[in-house]
Amino acid sequence: MEAFLADPGMLALASGVGVLVGFVLGLVGGGGSILAVPLLLYVVGVASPHMAIGTAAVGVAANAASGLVAHARAGTVKWRCAVVFSIAGIIGAYVGSSIGKAIDGDVLLAAFGGAMIAIGIWTLLPKSSEDQPDVRLTLQSARDLLPRLIPFGFGAGSAAGFFGIGGGFLIAPGLMAATHMPMRIAVGTSLVAVLAFGATTAANYAVSGLVNWPVAVAMIAGGVVGGLAGQRASKALGQSGNLLTLVFAALVMGVGGFIIWQAL
Repeated sequence: MEAFLADPGMLALASGVGVLVGFVLGLVGGGGSILAVPLLLYVVGVASPHMAIGTAAVGVAANAASGLVAHARAGTVKWRCAVVFSIAGIIGAYVGSSIGKAIDGDVLLAAFGGAMIAIGIWTLLPKSSEDQPDVRLTLQSARDLLPRLIPFGFGAGSAAGFFGIGGGFLIAPGLMAATHMPMRIAVGTSLVAVLAFGATTAANYAVSGLVNWPVAVAMIAGGVVGGLAGQRASKALGQSGNLLTLVFAALVMGVGGFIIWQAL
């Protein structure tokens, strides 16, 4: 355990990171680790990319759980779709995180940034079908939805585990592609999978001693406050047409570019 963790100033920085991560998770359902990993590395001072990834996964999983409660109360969670997506993704997250631990940290971060930019661009592309806010996984709809939910869930989980993230920036677009649910519903639903993927990744990294627990606890404490504010902002933006989608895409691509610049 790094000596600086006893410094209250460092733990205060980690708490501030948690506020920001929680806000972003509440706002767009993803992006928590997108921000957490570079901030833990370059602001808080966590020693290595792998330690930052493992620590971020713990904080993001806990903050996702807090945000999920608020979205569930608002009725923006499609539970059956989320459970199927998450089960498929947990398997992928374990496989991906096992591979990711063996990859050079700087290479991992650069690939992470490139994936973020690609997802942000995809989010902005015109979609061929209209949103379906009332989509539900039932016996009747399972024939159409399951063949899309399962592979999208496994793919998102694999990437989330490989990059060591909660995966919200992959999960929300994946849910939209699989079910055609609108962005705001995808945000709330994605938090189920963010929690599942983040916990799986965190457990895998923790077994290898790659979690900085004092920093993770400080992040979680700050994330509770940020998550409540983000969920309120998401509700307001969700009533403004495509504004929430634009905010999500801009966040993902902007931070992706920063990560590539830092890694290279």
